Amino acid sequence: MNAVAGTPGGPSLLVTHIGELVTNDPGADDPGADDLLGLRTDAAVLIDDGLIAWVGDAAAAPAADEVLDAAGRAGLPGFVDSHSHLLFAGDRAEEFAARMAGTSYAAGGIRTTVAATRAATDEALTAQVARHLAEMRAQGTTTVEIKSGYGLTVADEARGLRIARDFTSETTFLGAHVVPVEYAEDPAGYVDLVTGPMLAAAAPHARWIDVFCERGAFDADQARTILAAGAAAGLRGRLHANQLGFGPGAQLAAELGLIAVDHCTYLNDADVAALAEAGTVATLLPGVEFSTKHPYPSGRRLIDAGVTVAIASDCNPGSCYTSSLPFCIALAVREMGMTPAEAVWAATAGGAAALGRTDVGRLTVGARGHLTLLDAPSYLHLAYRPGVPLVWRTLGGLPPSAVRDFR
Repeated sequence: MNAVAGTPGGPSLLVTHIGELVTNDPGADDPGADDLLGLRTDAAVLIDDGLIAWVGDAAAAPAADEVLDAAGRAGLPGFVDSHSHLLFAGDRAEEFAARMAGTSYAAGGIRTTVAATRAATDEALTAQVARHLAEMRAQGTTTVEIKSGYGLTVADEARGLRIARDFTSETTFLGAHVVPVEYAEDPAGYVDLVTGPMLAAAAPHARWIDVFCERGAFDADQARTILAAGAAAGLRGRLHANQLGFGPGAQLAAELGLIAVDHCTYLNDADVAALAEAGTVATLLPGVEFSTKHPYPSGRRLIDAGVTVAIASDCNPGSCYTSSLPFCIALAVREMGMTPAEAVWAATAGGAAALGRTDVGRLTVGARGHLTLLDAPSYLHLAYRPGVPLVWRTLGGLPPSAVRDFR
């Protein structure tokens, strides 16, 4: 099979006549400009060996082996989805319907998915991940983090991460999702399992370790113990926190200097100040609030306080079954007080920051050639036209060969 233009080892690709280009390179046109998105007009991008080799005016574009004419469409970095749970089997549609009828969301529903996931074959789980990644790619996502956490045995957590590693380098060990039923009377014993044999089996296949620090899951002391064990095994830490109510998770993340803390639905002033001081990214997951009827967190409050904000899908079968970052962007603008520019930045450069990446989420020389083209004249249409399939072409990132058979 011939290499695809613009990919590593393939011919160079010039994408030209981009009507509006989001580079996330502030002041791309004017070094003194305060331009969050680094917007260019009538632009072109050269991708060579999978990397951005040149960005500038279409009229000054260099030659390339192949040319793609965007015909005035808008372009932006591929979305960076820094929080997803794609390793699962089963369906919880009835639980969603019950919530819409008034039943409140609780973490215990996770155990339903655990039972189905344990019973699933490797082939079924692989197909499930590939199918969701195909959905994501079709909606402009090029970088995805995938968590374990629906196996909760040594063997199931390790096999899930092995499967995820075939699709992405951003894999997260989430053995500390909830305490499984067989340890219901011995949560301390389960923490020992997570920090011992389970961590040893999972660490070779993971980059990150995560803990659900929440009522009904793990408290701050347990989270601290698990994250410390992960750090000793070479895994960087992150947290689910402050999703179901006020709690210690956000300040624990700041205290430990974690790169990101996710959900952040219920924050007090001290939580916000701690995140700003620590430089911990607050990853907001607006699809969760849409699906659980919890109040939306204020992105405006966090941004105004100097906190870096990311937006991710949290695609999972229970609290948020969407794979669409464009949908999440629209929710952030409508419900979280964020401008369209801030929301797009949060779903690209913000997601990259939450993963400690500088090679994705931006279109600058040396970054990966991950480019999303919209069948629209501006990034504004992502919020202006919610629910409309605006992505015309997705270049780079999630390998089409790995997901195409599951569309």
